[in-house]
Amino acid sequence: MEFRQAYYDEPLIKDIRSDNSFKLSEDVDENILPQNLKRTNLKLPEVSEVDVVRHYTRLSQMNYTVDVGIYPLGSCTMKYNPKYADRIASYEEFRNVHPFQPESTVQGTLQVMYELQEFLKKISDMDAVTLQPMAGADGEFTGILIIKKYFEDRHEDRTEIIVPDSAHGTNPASATMGGFDVVEIPSNSDGMVDLAALKAAVSKKTAGLMITNPNTLGIFEQNITEIAKIMHDAGSLLYYDGANLNAIFGITSPGLMGFDIVHFNLHKSFATPHGGGGPGAGPVAVKAFLSDFLPIPIVGYDGKRYFLDYGKKKSIGKVSSFYGSFSILLRAWSYVIRNGDEGLKNATIRAVLNSNYLKKRVEDHYEVPYYPLKKHEFVLSTENTGRRALDIGKYLLDFGIHSPTVYFPLIVKEAMMIEPTETVSKDDLDRYADVLISALKVPEDDLKSRPKNTAVSRIDEVKAARDLKVRW
Repeated sequence: MEFRQAYYDEPLIKDIRSDNSFKLSEDVDENILPQNLKRTNLKLPEVSEVDVVRHYTRLSQMNYTVDVGIYPLGSCTMKYNPKYADRIASYEEFRNVHPFQPESTVQGTLQVMYELQEFLKKISDMDAVTLQPMAGADGEFTGILIIKKYFEDRHEDRTEIIVPDSAHGTNPASATMGGFDVVEIPSNSDGMVDLAALKAAVSKKTAGLMITNPNTLGIFEQNITEIAKIMHDAGSLLYYDGANLNAIFGITSPGLMGFDIVHFNLHKSFATPHGGGGPGAGPVAVKAFLSDFLPIPIVGYDGKRYFLDYGKKKSIGKVSSFYGSFSILLRAWSYVIRNGDEGLKNATIRAVLNSNYLKKRVEDHYEVPYYPLKKHEFVLSTENTGRRALDIGKYLLDFGIHSPTVYFPLIVKEAMMIEPTETVSKDDLDRYADVLISALKVPEDDLKSRPKNTAVSRIDEVKAARDLKVRW
């Protein structure tokens, strides 16, 4: 295996000098600035435009992105973002609208939002949708608030939310923020929900169960309809964490499985931008009996015009400013329009195929615990190799490819959670497998010294966490 060519010798911009540095023209009136706001002795670098552009372009080349190569963060789902969606989101007619404009002047924008609501209803087999939540975790919190309001409206004192031990960390966090007590239940030997433990945990205090299917191990919960029956027989609700929805498009749906509430991670399932603290979008869908509790407004259509509907009297209220993260919603709408039913189904099939192909390539070298057939992601353990997952993740960086998620879920020791997604090629998968396997052949001391070919070599992570330096 060979290292990729590195571009990691870029100096700070203050150390760059140019002969043709841009200067303000002589007729600029500096008196337009209040004296108390002027700064002196800034010692700004004098750098020409072309050198500034080249500097920041070279810095961008030091970043690893979904446009550069495979980014197999299990659970986080770093998909390639199609450029047609970015282009549509850049249209002036969408880019320059303001949420305070009269409805008559933004009919196209409202139409996009209404159609996306309808798409999400059909995809999930649910009855009503809000686009307001600004991220997946915000969607979770919205769902929890709906559960809380629903039982308050019924005058039922239900204080507990059940969460499997393989759940995303945001599940117990959202439930706790919503005022519930979290009850954790274990997985069985196949990595699925232990039905006996679930039955023992359900009581008159149980408001709901938060679960994703397939779960974070990449395993489909084969007893999901029985799980739904257990919850509903107890008068409780079933919440679908939509993080892994992209593993079932066109095959099944949360509605068919018996779920009452669903949140969508648009960056995971619909290839919108992800990370960096935003932007994000986490729409929520519910069954009809919960529709009155959705945040307001919902986009409506009366056959002639699109409008913002504030008529839900039992609504939990707003969960974000205005009506949601429109630029992200627009990209998701574009993705659904472009792919259609068949395209979404094919994306699911390809994601599952890629995951199982990569698992097959490495399973003779790494332990892959629990039920063998995976969906869009899988979790391997490095424990059988005597190597740490962290060291192998660092090793991968030296070959210009990104590490998978490590040490999650917590029920697998030395876990590496891998999700290749549907957009990577067989060549990408084979190279990734080859590098993973080669990590087991290098001497232990060499492995622990990696990476060597990145902007920063191996760091003391404990010191970095305790001795933060947040400025140069």
